[in-house]
Amino acid sequence: MYSREGFSSTGRKITVFDTTLRDGEQSPGIKFSPEEKHKIAYMLEDMGVDIIEAGFPAVSSEEFNIIKSINSTANRAKICALSRCNDGDIYSAINSGVNYIHIFIATSDIHLKNKLKISREEALKKIEHSINIAKDAGLYVEFSAEDATRTDMDFLIRAFKTAEVSGANKVNIPDTVGIMNPISMRNIVSRIKQNIDIPVSVHCHNDFGLATANTIFGVEGGASQVQVTVNGIGERAGNASLEEVVTGLAAFMNAKTNIDFSKIYNISQAVSRFSGMEIQKNKAIVGENAFSHEAGIHVNGIINSPATYEAINPEFVGRQRTIVIGKHSGRSSIEWILNKNGIKCSEDEVKYILEEIKSYNGKEAFDEDRVINLARNIIKIRGD
Repeated sequence: MYSREGFSSTGRKITVFDTTLRDGEQSPGIKFSPEEKHKIAYMLEDMGVDIIEAGFPAVSSEEFNIIKSINSTANRAKICALSRCNDGDIYSAINSGVNYIHIFIATSDIHLKNKLKISREEALKKIEHSINIAKDAGLYVEFSAEDATRTDMDFLIRAFKTAEVSGANKVNIPDTVGIMNPISMRNIVSRIKQNIDIPVSVHCHNDFGLATANTIFGVEGGASQVQVTVNGIGERAGNASLEEVVTGLAAFMNAKTNIDFSKIYNISQAVSRFSGMEIQKNKAIVGENAFSHEAGIHVNGIINSPATYEAINPEFVGRQRTIVIGKHSGRSSIEWILNKNGIKCSEDEVKYILEEIKSYNGKEAFDEDRVINLARNIIKIRGD
């Protein structure tokens, strides 16, 4: 059911870094309670996420305390804290008790000139200084060059080389404003991989709807880690979606992760409830319609062989297949529901039920229960 045509890097192990609790919570209007953060962290760890970015400890005492608390209760997953290239931020992360720090500074001229108001050389000094502090404290360091994809390539390489020489364990390439396309993302990762020896990660935003594709192509270019959020929540148009990325990596590249795919749907639903952000019905993998079928031709195919109209088995990602009844339905849909519920109707009776459905003008779904009630009324009339 999976197709890997066109991808070469098959069978590799990919680390999953989830930032739902940090970048995801930066979505306008979202504020997880401490209890909700604990529940999400537990579910992320339980499903096999390798690294959980629990937050930005310098933001507030509440943020600091929840990071400290999540770190104290985690078992398998590494708990990560975010920090700018700023001494106060780094000491906040150290004091929170985490062993993993994600340090960042912007490297594009747009940010250096207009936001930070520093030179390239000053940025390099900050990178070296900040990583030295974190390494002296014994932390595992991941360094991000914010707005990497709009950074001059030669300077980006210098920034990452500086991070590597200073002791960084990993570098991350953020497509901060989501301006990359898949081929460009693959190329930039490949170029960075040619110039440094430590692992490379990618962090993609969805401003052009390409975050998942860009992340997968980043892996194709040589990245060994993906930064994602559940349901793709995050600033503006959001981040690369955990469920889409890990399923896509398995499908297209036969990549290995520690993810238990059967737990994807439950955590998706939990994050939707806690965030107050509804999942669009047609969203891949976790949307209500992702494994729903109405058109008669499709239903007939699904009944005979699910692979005809499903790229993956719904149970693989903790879902169930549904047959939706509507104006596009055919006899196969009605017969499937009746057989499933042990109800026997003649061909004429099936035809009558189908006509009733197609004449229905309501907006709400003509669900399975209404089909069953129609059939039972027919049976009652005929006296069985």
